[in-house]
Amino acid sequence: SMAAEGEKKPVLEMVQADGADDGCVTFVMHEEDHTLGNSLRYMIMKNPEVDFCGYTITHPSETKINFRIQTRGNIPATEAFRQGLTDLSEACQHVLNTFQARVNEFKETQGQPTE
Repeated sequence: SMAAEGEKKPVLEMVQADGADDGCVTFVMHEEDHTLGNSLRYMIMKNPEVDFCGYTITHPSETKINFRIQTRGNIPATEAFRQGLTDLSEACQHVLNTFQARVNEFKETQGQPTE
């Protein structure tokens, strides 16, 4: 189903096979590529409850990734996905804060004579 003119497509869809338990889910993320796919896969795989996590880009001309998660069943795949996004967001914020602090330190040292 194509989105009508002006209609906003969903950014994230969840696809689950009929009869599959909540430990096995495929997410379709639109307007994303390897930048998010690989880093999110890395963060999710750090969770010991995750048995499998991988993604595919169905075709180079499509801007979407299929992202599959299988968990041991103690936590649903949706929770592993949510936790992975949270962890990745926190890591990015840490990098941003650290970078900004170093830029500020550098700016403060400019104009001051070196020893």
